[in-house]
Amino acid sequence: MGRSNEVDMTDTVLVTGVSGFIGGHTAAELLRRGYAVRGSVRSPARAAEVSAAMAQAGADDTLLEILQLDLLSDEGWAAATAGCRFVLHVASPFVTTKPKDPQDLIRPAVQGTTRAIDAALDAGVERVVVTSSLAAVQYAPARRDHVFTASDWTPLDRRGLSAYVVSKVRAERAAWDIADRRGARDRLAVINPGAVIGPLLSDDPGTSVSAIQQIMAGALPMVPDLRLPWVHVRDVADAHIEAMTSETAGAHRTIVATDPSSLIDVATVLRERLPEASGKIPTRAMPTWLTWVASVFEPQLRDNRWLIGSAQRFDHDPAEALLARPLHSIPATIEETGRSLAERGLI
Repeated sequence: MGRSNEVDMTDTVLVTGVSGFIGGHTAAELLRRGYAVRGSVRSPARAAEVSAAMAQAGADDTLLEILQLDLLSDEGWAAATAGCRFVLHVASPFVTTKPKDPQDLIRPAVQGTTRAIDAALDAGVERVVVTSSLAAVQYAPARRDHVFTASDWTPLDRRGLSAYVVSKVRAERAAWDIADRRGARDRLAVINPGAVIGPLLSDDPGTSVSAIQQIMAGALPMVPDLRLPWVHVRDVADAHIEAMTSETAGAHRTIVATDPSSLIDVATVLRERLPEASGKIPTRAMPTWLTWVASVFEPQLRDNRWLIGSAQRFDHDPAEALLARPLHSIPATIEETGRSLAERGLI
């Protein structure tokens, strides 16, 4: 691990889920830094979309190879990891709506992570970095003044956890279990991002950006008092790459998120900074008590009800140490996200 920032032009990195929001930005930054990237997709039909995304990001895709991997199948994983120096497992289960069966999220999350780590270790990679989530941290029972750190874990026996939260906890637990069983804990690093936003590389806004999209599109009569730990996608992408090579990142999980800002704050920033695209943004804020009432009927609010009126705080010093810089300003990131949505005609 000694040459932490030295890049050999033959170095190859497997990035799973390269067509996704985080995966696309991560692959683009790797290409800009001179790495060869193998990017996995669920369907080969998405290869052209990925190439277009790389061009959108200003990255040269001549060092990009697209291949197909399935989180629920063993096929192709050994070949995908062969010859790679690093593996970034970013891919997440794909669902368009909340599944009736929680296992539709949990099974591919756990099995995909298991396949990625086993294949990476079998191939002799120096480091595998897994994209987990702040959800695997932030539902740990805690006092109101608690600052959440990487030592906090969401307990699986806590009542009311959504399938998404359970999938992230189980997948990350599986990652550490495999690393421990194989005596390779220092070859694993985990990134726990918050609600990831920033400029789009395609017309797919992803989960967190879609919350901003709904506000700008006037999909909500009032802005609910839901408070999310936003983070710029470039911070998350850079954290994956730094964790890949850092001598100190192995055997650690790193929270990459800011203290929460409410959707009300988001709406205010958008109105002030993008007045030309703010005509549909609701002007009324939903009181905290009414947001709680609405969560009984609205699935998205119900799954995130612990974040209603939340005043959580997170230790982002390790992330800034890993990046060797501060995290991006959230108001500026909100503005950049809103501008990207407007430019793509997605509001």
